Amino acid sequence: MQVWLHDLQHLLAHGDAVVLVTVARVEGSAPREPGTKMIVTREDARYTIGGGHLEWKAIETARQVLKDGMRSPRMRRLERFALGPSLGQCCGGAVVLAFERLDVSDLNWVTSLAKRTAAGLSTVRSVSFAPMPDAVMLSDPEPGADTADCLLWDGAGFDESGALLTETIAPRDFQVVLFGAGHVGAALVRVLATLPCHVRWVDERDAAFPAAQFVPDNVTIEPNDAPDEAVDHAPAGTYFIVMTHNHAVDLVLAERILARGDFAFFGMIGSHTKRRQFEHRLAARGIDPARIARMVCPIGIDGIVDKAPEVIAVAAAAQLLQAVEARAELSASSQQTA
Repeated sequence: MQVWLHDLQHLLAHGDAVVLVTVARVEGSAPREPGTKMIVTREDARYTIGGGHLEWKAIETARQVLKDGMRSPRMRRLERFALGPSLGQCCGGAVVLAFERLDVSDLNWVTSLAKRTAAGLSTVRSVSFAPMPDAVMLSDPEPGADTADCLLWDGAGFDESGALLTETIAPRDFQVVLFGAGHVGAALVRVLATLPCHVRWVDERDAAFPAAQFVPDNVTIEPNDAPDEAVDHAPAGTYFIVMTHNHAVDLVLAERILARGDFAFFGMIGSHTKRRQFEHRLAARGIDPARIARMVCPIGIDGIVDKAPEVIAVAAAAQLLQAVEARAELSASSQQTA
């Protein structure tokens, strides 16, 4: 689920009025991409559209929209910010920001969007900026056009022109199955807790897991005497990470993961020596060499040699995100050429 959407739903359900700020258009270089969100209330601002003077001005504008909207329902505003000398930022481009004042009357569409996203469905959100704007509209994307995007349709210019913002909000969560609840596995879970993913954390040792109150919301612990079963139950496109305390278990897991072949990523903690040994043993068990070549071992970013659990965790998470980005780019490219 989009984390900003969860916060938005919570605030509106409690009767708070907020301003949803969206990067509607980017011209040239800018700190964040179209579709980026920030939520502004009377007391604070959540998430970021890039920081710096731009964000300060955006919060100032949002608070004015929040105030003006007390007398005018569906208060919305578009404003263009040049990121040059006037804002003291060196990006050199410009952004158009969309400001939408939301209150409890918007809870229905926010809840519907949250449910669709949680169910793994992409949704087109259409927002009018006409003088008398319609309610926010939700619809299904066109077939094959379900990746995230954000477009501002403004005709001759967005001032008083009936501009329309349409964005496809796609589920961002990716599925991770992490084997191993040792020091490195625990450190990696703490990093993954901050990312848009769901983690199944598997280990044979029930006592190795932290108490339930210390398990992040996006993590499900799974004590299992047969951890390889978690490989079979994982959906296609899963990101597998193997960090157990037992090389024999690692080999069984590697064989099971490589045999199914439909994984998005498979990384394993270890050394180059471990990789060579596993390559020979997996080949002897009939695993296709092309599949074996997809095994990432040792896991982590080249050039980071520190073996502290926290360092390994950060390097592994960075490599995982590289795989996620590469897969998303491949999917977007495939849709464009279809």
